[in-house]
Amino acid sequence: MNPKYRRIVLKLSGEAMAGEQGIGIDIDTVKQIASQIKSIHEMGVETSVVIGGGNFWRGRDALTIDRATSDYMGMLGTVMNGLAFQDCLEEMGVTTRLQTAIEMKEVAEPYIRRRAIRHLEKNRVVIFSAGTGNPFFSTDTTAALRAAEIDADVILLAKKGVDGIYDSDPKFNKDAKKFDNLTYYEILSRELKIMDSTATSLCMDNEIPLIVFGIDEPNSMIDVVCGKDIGTNVK
Repeated sequence: MNPKYRRIVLKLSGEAMAGEQGIGIDIDTVKQIASQIKSIHEMGVETSVVIGGGNFWRGRDALTIDRATSDYMGMLGTVMNGLAFQDCLEEMGVTTRLQTAIEMKEVAEPYIRRRAIRHLEKNRVVIFSAGTGNPFFSTDTTAALRAAEIDADVILLAKKGVDGIYDSDPKFNKDAKKFDNLTYYEILSRELKIMDSTATSLCMDNEIPLIVFGIDEPNSMIDVVCGKDIGTNVK
């Protein structure tokens, strides 16, 4: 199969790392996702990954903890996910670099834009963790920011439990309508909650294409990279 894209940012939710158990890290699930990354990598696609931390902690859900403190806790969760993902990829023979927006040099490299691009050019998978390094910003915003910084062709937003963007939550509304194509302006005006508004605006301003697809289907990630028409395309 021939890939459609040269350089991608793959955005994974923290929940995707947890599998059916919902919290923590399910290694079998991580290996399944990593095996698809390996296949994409072997096609010659320059691949970077942003992973959320919701399987450990969501900063915005804290009730009694200061929001900034809570967000930093969530950033640390993304680093744990990144370490697990890096280990699985390296076991499969895929050279990987973990970069963090908060400096912790004993654990991973600090995020440096030029170094990240160089890693990609040298055929290494790069994992961006610790969000943007700032509270009040989600990992969706991190994916949009990193995609703009490294000049990615597309953001692939892999969702667990849903296969695209709908006009309402399909988990609660069986008549929810799925969109095949959308614009960022429509996402904002319809208040569709697929990404936060900061990430959506950043993608719109920088004209970064987005594909939202379901990660539950086998090889869906490979299909999207090869241009198969699945999920929802946003331009």
